[in-house]
Amino acid sequence: MSRSSALSPQARSASLAAMRGIEGQGELDVLVVGGGVVGAGTALDAVTRGLNTGLLEQRDLASGTSSRSSKLVHGGLRYLEMLDFGLVREALQERGLLLTRLAPHLVRPVPFLYPLTHRGWERPYVGAGLALYDGMAMAGRYGSGLPRHRHLSRRAVQRLAPDFNPASLAGAIQYYDCQVDDARLVLSLARTAAAHGAHVATRVEVTGFLREGERVVGVRARDLETQEDFEVRARVVVNAAGVWTDEIQELVGGRGALHVQASKGIHLVVPRDRIRSEAGFIVRTEKSVLFVIPWGRHWIIGTTDTPWSLDKAHPAASKADIDYILEHVNAILREPLDHEDVEGVYAGLRPLLSGESEPTSRISREHTVVTPVPGLVMIAGGKLTTYRVMGRDAVDAAAHSLTSTLGGFTVRASITDRVPLVGAADWETRQNQRVLLARRSGLHVARIDHLLGRYGGLVDDLLDLVESRRVLGVPLEGAEDYLAAEVVYAVTHEGARHLDDVLTRRTRISIETFDRGVSAAPGVAALMAAELGWDPTRTADEVDHYLRRVEAERRSQRMLTDQEADEARVQVSDIV
Repeated sequence: MSRSSALSPQARSASLAAMRGIEGQGELDVLVVGGGVVGAGTALDAVTRGLNTGLLEQRDLASGTSSRSSKLVHGGLRYLEMLDFGLVREALQERGLLLTRLAPHLVRPVPFLYPLTHRGWERPYVGAGLALYDGMAMAGRYGSGLPRHRHLSRRAVQRLAPDFNPASLAGAIQYYDCQVDDARLVLSLARTAAAHGAHVATRVEVTGFLREGERVVGVRARDLETQEDFEVRARVVVNAAGVWTDEIQELVGGRGALHVQASKGIHLVVPRDRIRSEAGFIVRTEKSVLFVIPWGRHWIIGTTDTPWSLDKAHPAASKADIDYILEHVNAILREPLDHEDVEGVYAGLRPLLSGESEPTSRISREHTVVTPVPGLVMIAGGKLTTYRVMGRDAVDAAAHSLTSTLGGFTVRASITDRVPLVGAADWETRQNQRVLLARRSGLHVARIDHLLGRYGGLVDDLLDLVESRRVLGVPLEGAEDYLAAEVVYAVTHEGARHLDDVLTRRTRISIETFDRGVSAAPGVAALMAAELGWDPTRTADEVDHYLRRVEAERRSQRMLTDQEADEARVQVSDIV
């Protein structure tokens, strides 16, 4: 079944009706709970195997961990040092697959420098590790698709990265990994699943499970937009709730073998001109590693790795977190950064499978799938890069349950390694046509490049929108990197229902502007209001909520402890 990939308001209503059985479709084969990268990947895996599939997300797609990562698609050098060769090999294979086949429009190579600070032993030690890293990637089924590492002298590093403090360097090794806008990856997964027939609905809370004896046969849910309660029946429910895994587990009486520990990681965003370098870099700290990652006209710097037991929906970055990152990055820079250089700050929670008494930075990122009760599959752990493997393993477990309960029912093997995401088709062609597209649309070629990097082959949708409504071809006031058309498209095709969805996840205005999107908010809200039918009161409420959220985040970032930061941030909850 192939249909539009658009996650429009109408598509949401149709998906909810289908999942409730109103359209006479009966129960689902698989219902996925959680709209992060693992949930969206699981839904795509299930629907492309021929299973009637639904996905429910309590907030917005990628509203949790999956929009707050380091935005890297990588094998994980530190796991190589921990001798976790299986995880590194798997992640490198998935990196190659995403770069070359599944999402070449979203995933792009990024060069990194690994600074060397000791003469003698360090260069051969690090060089051997990176040679193994490259070798494992090239030996994979999809190859590396990236240049091999190379050794640099101290003088070569100074040419490539003149803002490195030469006193701290004995040279460097340059290597390549990949990066992706994590929220757009999740959105693309959900849209691809929808295009193949999956029913996707956000702003729906799962409040309980339906049971027949011991077996889970569906969920009770509440539409948070209308406060209406309803039931969704499904042969198998897959819980992909990430750091909320334990809470979902409690809904079935606490029976289960998964215990997830939340680890907070924060990132800073600073303007690109604050650090002169043609490559990102990675720095070892006493607790973990610190990445300085090129991000368009910005740098992303992170991350921390500390236990978190407070509010999971809105983890808060404290002043101590920010100071920690600034201290460690300044140790290798000529000109230190300070708080005034920081454009944006974001905090996310990694869902780590609990170890005995290990610190969070040492807990493995491998994932686990369990079936605590019949009809319920739970998956946790893992990392962004290996989302597809996690989704495959979750559906394999669901398939086992389906086969055992439905005589003669056969679930086909996963094919997601051969299913490109929306936007991948025609992307290379449109890349080659970038100058022609600029000429035809009247947009600068740099605008076309920006759209291609966000939408890939779907750039035609945006250009058609601009052609039909020329007023949408102008930059957003207060966030000139983005066009007005992108806001309208976020509502009509990308499932955005609130101002926060657009400013924080469909775009990155909330972390890419010094005012955190405050000046852009009224204009963006007005564009959304015209598409969603908001009246002036509702539009003003959306803007007011966003401004209060920004102020709560700023206040939390001035607090010294996690407890104080959390208390400041939770003063403003999600808008309903």
